[in-house]
Amino acid sequence: MIVAGKAVEKRTGTEVDPRDEPSAEWGWHGSFPKATRAGALVAGILMFVMLYGNHQNRTEDIVLIVIGATLILGVLFDIRRSRTAWRR
Repeated sequence: MIVAGKAVEKRTGTEVDPRDEPSAEWGWHGSFPKATRAGALVAGILMFVMLYGNHQNRTEDIVLIVIGATLILGVLFDIRRSRTAWRR
């Protein structure tokens, strides 16, 4: 038989259990959503900038366009998803 202890009752709900997130033992563990979006957007734009160059054929151009478009569409999808997350 398991009985709830006082430690469980005192938890505020904002604490992270080290068994769930091992990095909680040594410090902050979060994410950088704005920096991730900005980095992906910059990388996507740089893919289109790299289209200007001394390419021999169009295979490189197709790869750069697909990667750049995927990054930019991913950022747009993430922005849209974060705006409507409260509606679920």
